[in-house]
Amino acid sequence: MIWYDNLYVGEKAKGHRFSIIQSIRRKKLRPGTYVITPPSNGNNILDIYPAAVLYQEYYEKKNLLILGVADGYRDAVKLAGRIVSEMYEETGAFCLEDFLKER
Repeated sequence: MIWYDNLYVGEKAKGHRFSIIQSIRRKKLRPGTYVITPPSNGNNILDIYPAAVLYQEYYEKKNLLILGVADGYRDAVKLAGRIVSEMYEETGAFCLEDFLKER
C-alpha cells in the first residue's frame, strides 16, 4: 500500500482518522471502513473498496495508492464525490493523473 500525501478523509472518519489508518496498516479488520483508490481499469474515475480486501494477496501485490479513507459506504461515496468535484474544478476534466500531478 502507498498512502497519498494529502490523504482525503470522510466526514464520519475525521474523528478517528489515526486509528483507521493504523488498523489498515496492521491488517486489523475494521468493519465499515472503506478506501478510495485510483481506478483499476480505464472505465472508472475512482474505485471504492472495503478495507478488508486490501489484505488479500491479489491486492497486496498490486500495491494500491490509497487516496482516501471513509467510515461507512455512504461516507466513502460522498468522499469520492468530493475528490471528483475538486478534480474537475482544478483541471477542468476527469483525469486523475493530471489532478494528482498538479498537487
